[in-house]
Amino acid sequence: MNTKQAQRMSTGQGFVAALDQSGGSTPKALRLYGVDEDKYSSEQEMFDLVHEMRTRIMTSPSFTGDKILAAILFEKTMDRQVDGMDTASYLWEKKGIVPILKVDKGLAEQADGVKLMKPMPDLDTLLDRAVAKGIFGTKMRSLIDEADPVGIAAIVDQQFQMGALIGHKGLVPIIEPEVDINAADKAEAEQILHAELVRHLDSLPDECPVMLKLTIPDVDDLYADVIAHPNVMRVVALSGGYSREEANERLARNHGLIASFSRALTEGLSAQQSDEEFDQMLAGSIDSIYRASIN
Repeated sequence: MNTKQAQRMSTGQGFVAALDQSGGSTPKALRLYGVDEDKYSSEQEMFDLVHEMRTRIMTSPSFTGDKILAAILFEKTMDRQVDGMDTASYLWEKKGIVPILKVDKGLAEQADGVKLMKPMPDLDTLLDRAVAKGIFGTKMRSLIDEADPVGIAAIVDQQFQMGALIGHKGLVPIIEPEVDINAADKAEAEQILHAELVRHLDSLPDECPVMLKLTIPDVDDLYADVIAHPNVMRVVALSGGYSREEANERLARNHGLIASFSRALTEGLSAQQSDEEFDQMLAGSIDSIYRASIN
């Protein structure tokens, strides 16, 4: 583990930028950016275009370690370059931003009100590549649709099992059991999730720190004890489909919780904007999310 990066993630002021849209979510991300599907005719062209978008974000003057602690990358982004450098090296050496890698392969079919992660048969190889590229930590997402205790327990069990494998590689896992913001019993699901998280955190060895990425809860400061837990390096919040304004408002009411926004970060950015317009829009977005993150 890179001790400077660990110190920054533990105590730094700022938020985490989520730039990790994968194959399934990339077309939507490009549409929101003003690039329709008729602008590319293959998956390779699609990934080239989304890398151009991400490169434009990462090289923007406002995208720096002054307000951004870390950036979560898609595997193909890790394997590419920005300004002639491997992406992870560019982020850390040029911007002071800690590189994190999304490692999950998407969601399985719903069972017991949740969607577990699909199997990750190549995880060991991917983690070795991540270590070689200078990645600090990982992120993996599951989804909770209903307040089903059996399903939520299964989600948290799976996340911590995978987290242990990741930790053994010297990487810090971000455990992300997202609660759907549209769930009819969202508040109840979050109470069940909270109890499961505390149970697993209490059983972790001291030398195995984790981070958590959670939906902003309906009950303010629900996760205060999780944020303060000695085995937790950081707790970050996903925007989950809320607008940037609403996500920021909800986030600011939760002390110690910082943002890890994707759609809310890139909201308003467009391929048609001039560089000046683009940088101005991104700077405004970063400023607002930073303020909400530091309360």
